[in-house]
Amino acid sequence: MLISGLDHVQIEAPAGHEEQARRYYTGFLELPELHKPEALQKNGGVWFALPDGRQLHTGVVAAFVPRTKGHPCLRCTDLDALLRRAAEFQVPAEEDFQLVPLRRAYLSDPFGNRLEVVQGQHESVVFSI
Repeated sequence: MLISGLDHVQIEAPAGHEEQARRYYTGFLELPELHKPEALQKNGGVWFALPDGRQLHTGVVAAFVPRTKGHPCLRCTDLDALLRRAAEFQVPAEEDFQLVPLRRAYLSDPFGNRLEVVQGQHESVVFSI
């Protein structure tokens, strides 16, 4: 197989979004901020570390439109705690019950992008070509 894994996911955001992104992704979701390489800092955006070694990046888009369908899906160990924290931080969150026993919820970041958070595992099927 040529692909060995996933390195990072990039979420689009408007120019000047960096402080809001830090409050949301580090303050609310508790993701540590990573040092963005000097060569890329002029582009704007912020990089965050996920616990499994992958990364979540925000990137500036001039004609930004929030992504309300396509989205990254993050894993958590305690969805109830995350939903309580969302209420404390006044972050829109909606639990979804379509994939029981998998627990999941949808959040919105400060820019209107959709994020999914799951607790547990779901059935996966490997398709052959």
